[in-house]
Amino acid sequence: MGKSIRGELVNWILLALAGCLECVWAVGLKYTDGFSKPLPSAMTVLAMICSFWLLSIAMKTIPVGTAYAVWTGIGAVGVAIAGIVMFDESRDIARILCIMLIVAGVAGLRFFFR
Repeated sequence: MGKSIRGELVNWILLALAGCLECVWAVGLKYTDGFSKPLPSAMTVLAMICSFWLLSIAMKTIPVGTAYAVWTGIGAVGVAIAGIVMFDESRDIARILCIMLIVAGVAGLRFFFR
């Protein structure tokens, strides 16, 4: 595996991790109570900083539009699933299909627009 291919793969992994951290901070916002609770607030802000930092590193080899769309897509899907699992949000078929469309879009960006 060449150096540039390995670097690009590492940046895709970092982008995926950044997207997962976006889920952490988005769900964490629910627990901060308007940033009035110190521990959940600190954890949420730390996840935000790490998520943005990893996103910025990933953008070294991944185009900005693709990186941002993948990052937000991972976050949107992850938080929607977290809402279903953790907060008993709607599980209706239309919602699940829409989540699947986001996943398809993110996968398409990864495989067709590197």
